[in-house]
Amino acid sequence: MSPPEPSRLTIVDLSCNITDTALLFEGGGMRASYTAPMVATLLEAGIHTDFVAGISAGSSNTANYMARDGVRARTSFVEFAADPQFGGWKSFLRGQGIFNAQYIYEKTGLPGQALPYDFETYRANPATVRFGAFDAADGRMVWWGKEDTPRLQDLMIRVRASSTMPVLMPPVKLDGRTYVDGALGPDGGIPLSAAQDAGYDRFLVIMTRERRHVKRPERFPAFYQRYFRTHPAIAEALINRWRSYNETRERLFELEREGRAYLYFPDRMPVANGERNVAKLAASYEAGMEQAHRELPAIQEFLNLR
Repeated sequence: MSPPEPSRLTIVDLSCNITDTALLFEGGGMRASYTAPMVATLLEAGIHTDFVAGISAGSSNTANYMARDGVRARTSFVEFAADPQFGGWKSFLRGQGIFNAQYIYEKTGLPGQALPYDFETYRANPATVRFGAFDAADGRMVWWGKEDTPRLQDLMIRVRASSTMPVLMPPVKLDGRTYVDGALGPDGGIPLSAAQDAGYDRFLVIMTRERRHVKRPERFPAFYQRYFRTHPAIAEALINRWRSYNETRERLFELEREGRAYLYFPDRMPVANGERNVAKLAASYEAGMEQAHRELPAIQEFLNLR
């Protein structure tokens, strides 16, 4: 029997039933088409953690999880790619980015737009949330939560900042600072330190790379040094990201061996981070949904729900 399609949930009880485990979403651009089904699957299974964090595309999954909206989780990374304003090289040449981030994050979530966001549920959700971005001036990792997002616009510009891939998308100016993709931080795109800083020692981590993946050093570091000569912290972080990413994964593997982490890895990642083909994204989503449902019993056991 094929797994059920996600459906918009009717929110009656916004309490959290998982209070000892942090839910973490890795970034990865359109690879999140494979992990968005985990948002829908966890919600349909009634799994509501009291801490959730995301970086880059993982911030979108985090925001949709906080709004308890499985439908939007799918649309964000599948059908929405067909929107003519989504992006592309024309958008890039106009200075809007290969992904038209201002449109994607700051316009479409408004009422009556392409991806209306349930901000009321987000604000009412009692869970602690963290979105990570990288400060382009001093190389500091910044974590935002509900205290920083009293309005929908405050939330969406921070999700945008967290997701702003250097070179491919223009940096985000916010409160006098410049931000880019949180994947440049010391965790390499996996928000482990945010949860540890909040006191958690058990983790459900949704990854967008296969288990065997190892990131390699950048082949053209001089390009980044020239391109970001006015923001050397970005260049340094890009050049060293392979090391921080691999180190974070090794920490997660150790936590897994200790029984303190459940690591969800795609069996096979069928799309790249810049994929725009809706048919391929839909196939990625369906493969992710099948795996999410297959692993759900093990996740429930890890969370002491079985």
